[in-house]
Amino acid sequence: MNTASYTASPGIPPVLRFAPSPTGLLHVGNARTALYNALFARREGGTFILRYDDTDTARSTAAFAEAIAEDMDWLGIVPDRVEHQSARLGRYDESVERLKALGRLYRAYESEEELDAKRVSRRRRGLPPIYDRAALKLGAADHARYEAEGRRPHWRFKLIGRQATWTDLVRGEQAVDTATLSDPVLIRADGSYLYTLTSVVDDIEMGVTHVVRGEDHVTNTGVQIEIIEALGGAVPVFGHHNLLTLPSGEGLSKRLGHLSLRALREQGEEALAVASLAVLTGTSLAVEPVADLDALAAKIDFGKISRAPARFDPAELSALTAASLHQLPFGAVAERLAALGVGGGEAFWLAVRGNLVRLSDAALWWGVVSQPLEPHAAPEDAPFLAMAAELLPPEPWDEGVYPRWIAALKPASGRTGKALFHPLRLALTGAGSGPELKALLPLLGRERARARLLGERG
Repeated sequence: MNTASYTASPGIPPVLRFAPSPTGLLHVGNARTALYNALFARREGGTFILRYDDTDTARSTAAFAEAIAEDMDWLGIVPDRVEHQSARLGRYDESVERLKALGRLYRAYESEEELDAKRVSRRRRGLPPIYDRAALKLGAADHARYEAEGRRPHWRFKLIGRQATWTDLVRGEQAVDTATLSDPVLIRADGSYLYTLTSVVDDIEMGVTHVVRGEDHVTNTGVQIEIIEALGGAVPVFGHHNLLTLPSGEGLSKRLGHLSLRALREQGEEALAVASLAVLTGTSLAVEPVADLDALAAKIDFGKISRAPARFDPAELSALTAASLHQLPFGAVAERLAALGVGGGEAFWLAVRGNLVRLSDAALWWGVVSQPLEPHAAPEDAPFLAMAAELLPPEPWDEGVYPRWIAALKPASGRTGKALFHPLRLALTGAGSGPELKALLPLLGRERARARLLGERG
């Protein structure tokens, strides 16, 4: 990886941000953006800002903001700084006045219906369906008339109309001709600010050096470059990654709750698995379990992100969750196991982790080890199991007890293969498959193992 191409200013640690609107639950597509920003900042010794885009008071809620914080914590993302745009309205007011003084903001009064009619008319005439700047021709008398009619203006940013160019971390050399775009609305008729303004003001004042986001913002970048320059800010490094979709190809939606992080958490998916799949899907890198977020951060290479949409498959996630569990050390899960009521310490975890699909499965195996078990052996195997009970070695037991026991039982019974091992497993665990008996037998103990072999509830 050529890290120099990622540098805004040599020697200056990068500053990145994730700016969700608290209007719904985060989904894996949002997690993709959050992780790219947070992990890149972590790897490069930079700063990661969680910035709530909560100026839309009609739709933003404290409950959704809290849910975002919970999701970030679950993923293991710890922001270096948390900001709320709703607390920065005074800064936006100042920037608005500067843009007005520069002649870059102007009032417009068209309703949505009138704007739709204009777009239709322009299409019929073979013209691009962009705003015709009719409001620029309004005089003082026109403004007074509209105000008297009860119309409240929205405010548009006057684009210069040029080629806005940048070198994108993902897409390479990019250009947007702002002459082909409508002058963007920065202030709604109700006086509230749009993200296009607040994001730029925040990025300038917070020293954001890299803006990494979905490719649906590519066109916005041309507009934002003009606003940044109008406000005298430094243009950051931009990177626009491909978007995740459902297996059907349908886009993800917060409103519809597609693959929300909360739902995945409740289904028992592992946070590291979600992070790995969210980051590595749609790249040329192999999707595989990682030991921790630092290991995932080391893999990030924006140049290896595909330009095509990437399909996020829940079935692949489930397999990755299992694979992630299979390699986790006891220390990484000790507290979670305790919360599930699972004991046995590291010995139990190492015995069962390779057979888990979800962490909650550990509780089932702990029940097998620590709770009375109803007899499961077939009646025809009773004589064999009685012999097995008599040949159990004396305690204390360690992992060497199982091979010693089998070494004595095999010649005494004349059984081999499945005929030897399956009845033992069924009697001792009540299941036809599962963790190795070599590891489970010391956890069961001689008394419980003997009772189960003899068909007693043990």
